[in-house]
Amino acid sequence: MLTERLRAGVANGIQIEKSVRFDLKEAGCIFIGDGHVTNENRPADLSLTISIDDLRAIGQGKLSPMGAATTGRLRVSDMGLALSLQKKLKALFANTV
Repeated sequence: MLTERLRAGVANGIQIEKSVRFDLKEAGCIFIGDGHVTNENRPADLSLTISIDDLRAIGQGKLSPMGAATTGRLRVSDMGLALSLQKKLKALFANTV
C-alpha cells in the first residue's frame, strides 16, 4: 500500500517541512505532516489533487508533474510551495509508486 511505503520513507529520515495532502480522488487521500503519514483527510499547507494512476505515472517518470499540472491532471493549491518541496517529495516517492 502506498501509505505504508511513504510511512517507511518518512521513518528512514525523509522529512517534509510542511504538511502535504494528496487527494487521490476515488482512492482516498494521504496526509504527510509532523513526521507522520496517514490516510486522514486533514487540512495541509499544500494540497495536491491527482488520480492514483497519474501519481504512479509521475513516480515512474512517465508523466512530468508540470505537464500534469498544465493539462489539469494535477491540481495544486500553492505552486510556489509545491516547487520548493519538489526534491523532497521526489525523494519520498522514489521506489514507492
